Amino acid sequence: MSVMPEPPVTGERLGPLIRTLRLRAGWAEDDLARALVAASGRNTITRTEVWRWEVEYEGRTAGPLWLPHIAHVLNVPVCRLQAARAASKAARRIGHNTTAAPAEVLASLLPPGEPLAACGTQAGRRVGMDDAEALLRRVHGLRLADDVLAGGDLVETCVRELRRTVNLFNQTSHSEEVGRRLLGAVAEMAQLAGWVATDTGGVDAEPLFRLGASAARQAEDGSLAAHLLGSWGYWTANTGDARRGLELVRAAEAAAGTGVPLVARSLTSARLAWTSALAGDDRTALRAMGEAMQQITDADPREADDQRWLYWVDAPEQEVMQARVATQLHRPLRAVPLLRGVLAGYDPTHVREFALYTSWLVTALLDANEMEEAASQAHRMFTMAASVPSTRAAERGDVVLAALRRHRGVPEVAEVLAMWDAPSA
Repeated sequence: MSVMPEPPVTGERLGPLIRTLRLRAGWAEDDLARALVAASGRNTITRTEVWRWEVEYEGRTAGPLWLPHIAHVLNVPVCRLQAARAASKAARRIGHNTTAAPAEVLASLLPPGEPLAACGTQAGRRVGMDDAEALLRRVHGLRLADDVLAGGDLVETCVRELRRTVNLFNQTSHSEEVGRRLLGAVAEMAQLAGWVATDTGGVDAEPLFRLGASAARQAEDGSLAAHLLGSWGYWTANTGDARRGLELVRAAEAAAGTGVPLVARSLTSARLAWTSALAGDDRTALRAMGEAMQQITDADPREADDQRWLYWVDAPEQEVMQARVATQLHRPLRAVPLLRGVLAGYDPTHVREFALYTSWLVTALLDANEMEEAASQAHRMFTMAASVPSTRAAERGDVVLAALRRHRGVPEVAEVLAMWDAPSA
């Protein structure tokens, strides 16, 4: 088994961005201060103020008045500085720090006594069920971290942990029963690594999903194999090949077999609804979404207690998918109330999902001709999305901008476009 190389982490906030650009220009803090005084005609910027901006001392950032001048002297688009400033403000508001928080979150979520390092079992030694269960707990800790961290914060850790999980299976001896549990851990870690990889730019998630599907089949776990194939199909459809994505989700249905928990069946049904909507099959999309909602209503949560990867599949999450399908099919009267209800009670520390769900509300509101509220929600979405290094959030931002541009004659929409769709300086 082989895995992808570790990709770089992405994302930026205003203070570190200004410092990076200043150093790239070969300037000291005094040099930047003098350049800003000359560009603005205001004799109020000193070396100390530049330092405060760069370290975001006591939450201080360069204000909107200075961004055009900074853009001019450092030769950077002003819209990039605006997005970075929004990231800094959002990070302070929700307590999320894109530099320090990933390590802190991982430390808090990984099981006690299991530091983020290679598993203690040495190659060639025999491992038992306790080792396999400890590995599965580590996978779940990382899965919980994905709730509050974006792909750019987590992808290196997930790919590294997948490599270690594969090595533990390949380089140790174990019983057949333990081997199946280790294969399950490989499959779960590969699914998480693939999912996180879809949230970063320039990373191909297909080998990760393929690896996980193979491991789940070898472990004879139909539900988990369906999860891998469904994740793979969902990503494939979202990246432009809806027909292939639909084929993979259909394969997920077949892989699941009988006796699958209703929660897992609801997840596959929802993915079928979404990929069908993208493929232009409205009838199948609506039927499958109806089945997903009925299955999650009828499900006994306890029947999936041994499948912790299903922990996030609940009625509110399925309502979001129902609303997304309705939005994709241009049925805003269904979508808007569902999204409003979910977002009203959603945990704002789950920044990426909050931004993504809000983006769907924006497009549904535009379809419903509710321009003023769409503009307000769009500004909220861009502010949240700017605080996390997430490709999915950035791509949804592009979709929202394209939709807003069609309504630039509305003053509230024009104001949002001026802030978030500014031309390069």
